Amino acid sequence: MAKKILLIEDEDLMVELLEKKLTREGYEVLVARDGEEGLKLLKETSPKPDLVLLDIVMPKMGGFEVMEEMAKDEELKKIPVIVISNSGQPVELDKAKRLGAKDWLIKTEFDPAEVLEKVKRQIG
Repeated sequence: MAKKILLIEDEDLMVELLEKKLTREGYEVLVARDGEEGLKLLKETSPKPDLVLLDIVMPKMGGFEVMEEMAKDEELKKIPVIVISNSGQPVELDKAKRLGAKDWLIKTEFDPAEVLEKVKRQIG
């Protein structure tokens, strides 16, 4: 059965690139356009996604808030998160790590092959 990835990202281009790349590699991709929608999908999807690709800066609810909510839920906090960051500022990445992020991608250095490598490292 295909591994399921929830992509929480509000930039159309990123969504399109990541969704295409991951689908082509055999993953099932769910997309949410903001943190609120992402959290709702996380709670309602069954079985749960195997991985979350999470943007930090989004409308309604940002990535950090999503991770804080995930941490309060026994089932959700087990799901690995790879953060997608615009800045890659050490303070941002430290906060992401403290909140449980397993890895991160920097949008300015975006490389689809790197995304795949990081996803495979987390969920095979």
